Amino acid sequence: MLFIGKIGKKDKEKIFKKYFNNMNKTRLALIQMKTSSDREKNISKAISKIHIAKKKGANIVCLPELFLTKYFCQTEKHSNFNLAESIPGPTTTIFSSLAKKLNLILLISIFERRTSGIYHNTCVVINDDGKILGKYRKMHIPDDPQYYEKFYFTPGDLGFKSFRTKKGNLGTLICWDQWFPEAARLTALKGAEILFYPTAIGWHPREKKKFGKSQLESWLTMQRSHAIANGVYVAAINRVGMEKQGSKKLEFWGNSVIFDPNGNIIKKGNLNEQVLICDIDLTKIDTVRRHWPFFRDRRIDSYKNILKNPKDD
Repeated sequence: MLFIGKIGKKDKEKIFKKYFNNMNKTRLALIQMKTSSDREKNISKAISKIHIAKKKGANIVCLPELFLTKYFCQTEKHSNFNLAESIPGPTTTIFSSLAKKLNLILLISIFERRTSGIYHNTCVVINDDGKILGKYRKMHIPDDPQYYEKFYFTPGDLGFKSFRTKKGNLGTLICWDQWFPEAARLTALKGAEILFYPTAIGWHPREKKKFGKSQLESWLTMQRSHAIANGVYVAAINRVGMEKQGSKKLEFWGNSVIFDPNGNIIKKGNLNEQVLICDIDLTKIDTVRRHWPFFRDRRIDSYKNILKNPKDD
């Protein structure tokens, strides 16, 4: 609560203006990092970088997809199911304690063991009091060369969600979800003001020379389109580094990025480990939506066929 004593009217107006402006300002931190095969080292590295984010004034911190391990989905191995854990579980216990200690909102990606034989790729949202606000289970599951996620993950069944915090309404989607405009739209319609995409995406080294530039540009374009079409902030958080599993390699391309509701890049990473810090103003969402009223002009009465697969005429 804001208490103001006996001061002049102009001073009161300045204080109120500053106070309410600050209520709509949020500082984001994206942890772009390499991972190793050592789970404890990955946790220690993540904690260290979260402390850096806190020192830089962050309110919300997001880690990359499946940051606890190397990207094990390059291969199909039954032993990799041993990497999964329950929610709540050991990792949420560690990061819930950290969130409470540092007064931070944390988004962490976990290989979730739901029950015997059922596993999910899940993002957990932890509030700044250390309590779990909820979780999102990845809905779209890829099955491409060295992205063999269908072997490991059951598609999410919790729907698209928005989590209310005092620093904004957060939507969490995961990696392959970012190629589907429907996911972004439905999450925004739930009230999300910031769409977070914990991600693990990179180049096949053999393809990089020919396709690398266009693949990265396509990825960035998709994130930008979600920001513009929905009038929201979009934050995509990727890992970096070359990861090898047997004879297979992926070079994760980093380039973690934050777009504003106009689709402008306001922060962007490179190919190195980084803690990306960015201030956002949530009042801009309403301003943009007044000028670009895409939500107003939706024809929801005419979209029923989007629920159907394409048909040959």
